[in-house]
Amino acid sequence: MTKAKILVIDDEPSIVKLVEAYLKPEGYEVLTASNGDAGLKSARAFKPDLLILDVMLPGMDGIELLSRLRRESDVYVILLTARTEETDKIVGLTVGADDYVTKPFSPRELTARVKAALRRIETGAAARSETTVLAFRHVRIDSGARTVTVDDHPIELTALEFNLLMALAENRGRVLTREQLLEKVWGGEYFGETRVVDVHLGHVRQKIGEQFIVTVRGVGYRFEDESL
Repeated sequence: MTKAKILVIDDEPSIVKLVEAYLKPEGYEVLTASNGDAGLKSARAFKPDLLILDVMLPGMDGIELLSRLRRESDVYVILLTARTEETDKIVGLTVGADDYVTKPFSPRELTARVKAALRRIETGAAARSETTVLAFRHVRIDSGARTVTVDDHPIELTALEFNLLMALAENRGRVLTREQLLEKVWGGEYFGETRVVDVHLGHVRQKIGEQFIVTVRGVGYRFEDESL
């Protein structure tokens, strides 16, 4: 991906400058905003490829911003949270964050996550030119059109939710561990916790029906639907 666009929304100037100092030399176009309202306007106008979003913002906080943004955008979001605020991480993932980094953080680690995410986005865009259709008795998944139907009813999934479902469906009947799903969907350079898999798969279950994704306690997840 050439000249990827990254939006950084954080009200701490020192953090913004630090992130810029690491990302700009990588060739990224970086835009910043210091509060939630300005950040949402920037996201709509700038249309970034990736968003780095702080939870604690003046005015509209990061969680509310993300909730609003998810109604109109599938942009990859890395959430910045305080190390002690475990609730922010869970709420952020539930609302639609793709990843999170705890403060204080290593700028090198953040840069590595950004690079890995953008590579996955680029690879996913290239892969969409090759269509694979997985058709089961109830669920139909079209990788080229990025569409999912359950009993002919269209289901709206985010990019991550679609990729998780696709990974499981391609291995129908086989248990995939959280680590395997992280590898397939987030890539081998993911540094975060495996709970992101549980949160996003929880969303998939709510949308397509819990019966299609079976939890194998202590191991992982399995997709179940009958072959045609």
